[in-house]
Amino acid sequence: MMSVYTINMSPIVHLDDAQFETLCAANPEIKLERTPTGELVIMSPTGGETGRNNAELVADFVIWNRQTKLGFVFDSSTCFKLPGGGDRSPDVAWVEKSRWEALSAEQQRQFPPLCPDFVLELVSPSDSLPMVRAKMQEYLNSGLRLGWLLNPHDRQAEVYRPQQPPEVLLAPDVLSGAPVLPGFTLNLAWLWG
Repeated sequence: MMSVYTINMSPIVHLDDAQFETLCAANPEIKLERTPTGELVIMSPTGGETGRNNAELVADFVIWNRQTKLGFVFDSSTCFKLPGGGDRSPDVAWVEKSRWEALSAEQQRQFPPLCPDFVLELVSPSDSLPMVRAKMQEYLNSGLRLGWLLNPHDRQAEVYRPQQPPEVLLAPDVLSGAPVLPGFTLNLAWLWG
């Protein structure tokens, strides 16, 4: 069983940004995130089904983005330093071109100090749904413009937009990225099958 562990290190140490990046670099085989309060989140690698689903999803975004050239797509190995204080790695992220290009070359190489315009989180068997929902709220609090939480087990998609409650959809065949992702639609019929 794959697991997610959260470690509160505040009784003994507070990792600053440079220390967190050094810790991640020294342990590349471990996927680490950090909550806004400084807790370390340690995630095991995904299983085959989740990895395959993630690859399918990323491919759809990459194909659309290559055609539109409106921004940049990132996979789950990218950690973003969110304005709200956390360091998070969404399963799929997209950043509008001018926002990405406004970063220095060094900021682009390190953990980019911004919240993506769009994120997608795919709930895996090891995920706690309340924790993933809290992560989506963390993105919103940091400036997210559109977020999708896909939960294959419950056959649900949750759509997150600023200043709105999440919209819960039962096994939608298609999600539209408009207006944040102009012209992008994601076919999901295969995911619920």
